[in-house]
Amino acid sequence: MIGASAASGLQLVAARPCIPACRQMFGSASVVSAFGRALSTRTGFTSCATTTSAGQFFSIRDKRFAVRAMSQSSGQGLPIDLRGKRAFIAGVADDNGYGWAIAKALAAAGAEILVGTWVPALNIFETSLRRGKFDESRKLPDGSLMEIAKVYPLDAVYDTPEDVPDDVKANKRYAGSSNWTVKEVAETVKSDFGSIDILVHSLANGPEVTKPLLETSRKGYLAAISASSYSFVSLLQHFLPIMNPGGASVSLTYIASERIIPGYGGGMSSAKAALESDTRVLAYEAGRKGKIRVNTISAGPLGSRAAKAIGFIEKMIEYSYVNAPLQKELLADEVGNTAAFLASPLASAITGSTIYVDNGLNTMGLALDSPTLST
Repeated sequence: MIGASAASGLQLVAARPCIPACRQMFGSASVVSAFGRALSTRTGFTSCATTTSAGQFFSIRDKRFAVRAMSQSSGQGLPIDLRGKRAFIAGVADDNGYGWAIAKALAAAGAEILVGTWVPALNIFETSLRRGKFDESRKLPDGSLMEIAKVYPLDAVYDTPEDVPDDVKANKRYAGSSNWTVKEVAETVKSDFGSIDILVHSLANGPEVTKPLLETSRKGYLAAISASSYSFVSLLQHFLPIMNPGGASVSLTYIASERIIPGYGGGMSSAKAALESDTRVLAYEAGRKGKIRVNTISAGPLGSRAAKAIGFIEKMIEYSYVNAPLQKELLADEVGNTAAFLASPLASAITGSTIYVDNGLNTMGLALDSPTLST
């Protein structure tokens, strides 16, 4: 990893003559010499003999040892480079949710974008895309428009065609679409593109989300688990065979998995808790089996179309603004950028983690706008 960093334009430079410091560590000039040769030949770092050309240094009497990172990329900084990578984002049906923001961030980093769209929403999504209704929100930082290589119909509640009940098969909203179960979509992607590098799960549904848990039916509870957490297991199970080693998978969770959020019911809090637990187990299994990293992002509230089904999302956004350590609006792009980082080589040692992107709201233990505090 150190050698790779050096090769990409980073050099470690000693800020004082390094032989005395090295001798303190290794005890002899011969060991120092061997160590210096190993650094210069095996890692690409500059040797101690070349450090005097690096600019202003501390005095020899100064006992500190400073390390300077020097970028040779002409001010470009440390880039997220996903050129040559291909991403499949499951759960994109409009241009104002986290799934869309993640797709944009991955595209901005150079990845090829494939999306899976819920079958009943497919027609309106493709029509809006084709007619240019999303052109403004497709704009990338360089001024170009995000290109979606292909849109796949997807209903991640069903793993195989045999799982689809007759009433769904006969539903007119599914008419005209085929090969939309998880297994079929993975097979079609393999046929079309061969492989992917990044898998994103941006799916959630709880038919009884507005009901308190005590009033939630077994059917509603299991439906929430199926659509919001097991769907991630199924996606990774079927896509893992076509994911290139070193790839990454990212899902979206919510703080209700570990804190009480009254009104976020119908088994959805349980589904998010299951998703986070599954993230850790899948990180181990997919890591060992396919060298794939698995993480989830715990995102703060966003006024997307899907989130409005909860019924009080605007109040949650206001609550977050008032009580979070960072008192600002949470942008979908901030979640998208985090997903791009997690999918990139910059996060090559991060897996099995829940990453909070909520302006720090998860750290708070007291609501600052509580009426109790004002009395």
